[in-house]
Amino acid sequence: MIFFPVATARTSADPGLCAGRSRAGSGGWALIRGIVASLALLYLGLPPAAAEEDVETLRIVYFTQEVERPSVIYGLDEPPQDEGLQGGRLAIADNNTTGQFTNQKFEFFEVVVPVDGDMVAAFRELVGQGYRHVITNLPTDKLLKLADLPEAQGVLIYNAGASDDTLRNADCRPNVLHILPSRAMLADALAQYLIWKKWRKWFLVVGRRDEDRLFAAAVRRAAGRFGGKIVAEKVWDYGPDARRTAQAEMPVFTQGIDYDVLIVADEIGEFGEYLIYRTWEPRLVAGTQGLVPTMWHRTHEQWGGWQLQRRFHKLVGRWMTPLDHAVWAAVRVIGEAATRAQSTAFDKVAAYLRGPEFALAAFKGVALSFRPWNGQLRQPVLLAAPRTLVSVSPQRGFLHQYTELDTLGYDRPESGCELD
Repeated sequence: MIFFPVATARTSADPGLCAGRSRAGSGGWALIRGIVASLALLYLGLPPAAAEEDVETLRIVYFTQEVERPSVIYGLDEPPQDEGLQGGRLAIADNNTTGQFTNQKFEFFEVVVPVDGDMVAAFRELVGQGYRHVITNLPTDKLLKLADLPEAQGVLIYNAGASDDTLRNADCRPNVLHILPSRAMLADALAQYLIWKKWRKWFLVVGRRDEDRLFAAAVRRAAGRFGGKIVAEKVWDYGPDARRTAQAEMPVFTQGIDYDVLIVADEIGEFGEYLIYRTWEPRLVAGTQGLVPTMWHRTHEQWGGWQLQRRFHKLVGRWMTPLDHAVWAAVRVIGEAATRAQSTAFDKVAAYLRGPEFALAAFKGVALSFRPWNGQLRQPVLLAAPRTLVSVSPQRGFLHQYTELDTLGYDRPESGCELD
């Protein structure tokens, strides 16, 4: 197990925090800090902060296991080695900025289990040391294995890496909250936009992996919900590398079908990019390539998003990915709940973030909250091309009796999970 304590050293290295602390001894600076703190507490609706010796500490863990990644075409899109981790590091600094005024301190630890390491033993060690907020980037089977451990029943697991809909339905767990959108949410977001544009006839192309079939199932469900029609469906079985033959194969593969949009299900990118500009008819491509539904995108700049993008880029030297944003949001969920609950006690934080008053500002235009029936974080979904943000779902006109955000994914009447 690789265990990295980050919080104290990392947050104290933040230039903005260091500058304040280095001058705290001067009377003028102390007065300014006092005024700022009082205004911040007034805004948050909190009582004056206690003495410094009464600072409460809340520890958060990012837990993942190394995987042998499939090769990607050309090597252009190799995921960063620190993907996810950096989102948590930025968020812990954000938490501690508020914590200065509320006498709360947040620490962030990173646990990376090697490919052949004992994931269960590493998790049990964490729980034994008192860690109760665990953010995971794990596939569904490993996530469920941890969630079902006896030691995990007093822990909250924040799922930042598994989008399977079964985790929000039949395989839901009371100790698991889902930060990233499910595949159903992504497919519904795309479907709403296509229906709004009156592009109702879809040609679905499905890859050879289980993940591709799961996304295809979500697209079929979305078509039934919103009035799309899948006029044809094909499986791509020409092999994993279409570079040499794409110009000849793609036109033939898409020939003879009357459709508005080609929707591709190719989550790791084996062939989907080669459908763009090579279809027999001049048609749009959407899904896992082309116009893509996603939690976050580097071109997003509305609602203060550009400010988050720039801070992340300054810290890391690259743009924020959806996994970075999922981990950032998970850390911020915990920090926001602790601030509003005025406590770092596990029971109080867990109760507040699940409650009706919880709301997270995440640079997406509306406040985010958890669905009480399955622990999914409600949120808008971005629709992006490689270098531009095209739209944000839910789209106008798709109404809901409580919140339009619940038009994305499994609503309460549809859900196979009832946690509340």
